[in-house]
Amino acid sequence: MKKEESRFSDSTLFEGMTSIRSVIHANENGTSDRRIKRIIVDRDKLKSRAKELGWLKYKSGEMGFTIEHVSSDEIDSITTGNSHGGIIAECSERTIPSLEEAEIKPNGFYVMIEGIEDPYNFGYAMRSLYACGADGIVLSPRNWMSAAGVVCRSSAGASELLPIYECDPIMAAEIFKRNGYRVLCAGIRDSVSSFDCDMRYPVFLIVGGEKRGISGALLDTADEIVRIDYAADFGGSLSAASAASMLGYEVMRQNRK
Repeated sequence: MKKEESRFSDSTLFEGMTSIRSVIHANENGTSDRRIKRIIVDRDKLKSRAKELGWLKYKSGEMGFTIEHVSSDEIDSITTGNSHGGIIAECSERTIPSLEEAEIKPNGFYVMIEGIEDPYNFGYAMRSLYACGADGIVLSPRNWMSAAGVVCRSSAGASELLPIYECDPIMAAEIFKRNGYRVLCAGIRDSVSSFDCDMRYPVFLIVGGEKRGISGALLDTADEIVRIDYAADFGGSLSAASAASMLGYEVMRQNRK
């Protein structure tokens, strides 16, 4: 129960090599200013993880973090997941810049994820959007990046590799419109099917959470409301992560070369 509750806590503890590699690569390419303070390794894994540890030791000389060997019990006491493989990283916070100060790509694909209640779903959405070629994610001031370690693990590292910006939702829509973007909101009322909607670049896609959805004021800023059609007679809604995945894929399909 303790681990289940802790997934909603602030966390800069990154579990597993996939997450750790993403933190390192994002820092190296300038996507994120997050730094690794120390790597903590299960001493029972030193032999089986020798290759990864050799790479981390090399990177520690470049980036200035330490590597500590501890017992498996100590690892288990501070982690929330079970797939870390005995290697975790204690990291610094990440600065989330304001969208108002960002240089927006002229012909790009940006997504605002609004109202997702669970950091795992948030991470799943970011994983799919990264795979579909999103150029950046926009978050409202209250967001799940406080649980960054959980988000990174569930996104397979994508949350660190994606540029992330913070902005009031309505202001974000206005900024993208000024930059020549079409603003699309996922929704049902007065909507057009994703199969028929023009989702060619440049596009700013807004996806809401399952409970709160997208506010009426934000929907009013959209150039078009886009829906996901179902093959079955289904009156429910998809999870926000599933909706983001399907709409992200349609954006990718329409812009394929």
